[in-house]
Amino acid sequence: MSTPEHYDLLLARCRTLFLAKTHDYGTAWRILRLPSVTDQIFIKANRIRTIQETGVQLVADDVNEEFVAIINYCLIALMQLHLPPDTPLDMSLEAVAVAYDHEAAENRRLLLAKNHDYGEAWRQMRVASITDLILMKLHRVKQLEDIGGDAWVSESVEGSYRDMLNYAVFALILRGEK
Repeated sequence: MSTPEHYDLLLARCRTLFLAKTHDYGTAWRILRLPSVTDQIFIKANRIRTIQETGVQLVADDVNEEFVAIINYCLIALMQLHLPPDTPLDMSLEAVAVAYDHEAAENRRLLLAKNHDYGEAWRQMRVASITDLILMKLHRVKQLEDIGGDAWVSESVEGSYRDMLNYAVFALILRGEK
């Protein structure tokens, strides 16, 4: 299966879960400030790394589902970044779907551009290395958040969320997820 096909399949799965949770919980995620979203992604990535390092998992939650959560939290961050400031906390399911789809499509474009330029080098990587890259991006985002988000020469917070989302997709593909 090609990378774009895999991306579409995985993001459709993530979208279904996200919209089902939106149905159940509403848009409670809208209350989260970006540093809180960053910390949620950190919790997921750190759990994955701990399991990778120890080989022991005491909570039954599947590691693949943690990568799915990273994807959805990155999309939350991107939506929070781009929703107009006057967007109400309570959004309709339809409005959430439109925002989710917009950010997922933007990410797809980035993934295809980078895959072209990098020649799908990620396919030769280890999942543990991808986990480390996600954690490194998280530390960068935290640093940027702590200095007010103003990068002089570095990638933006938005770019880091987009990269983490794509790294999580790559990890799921390498783990054989469909």
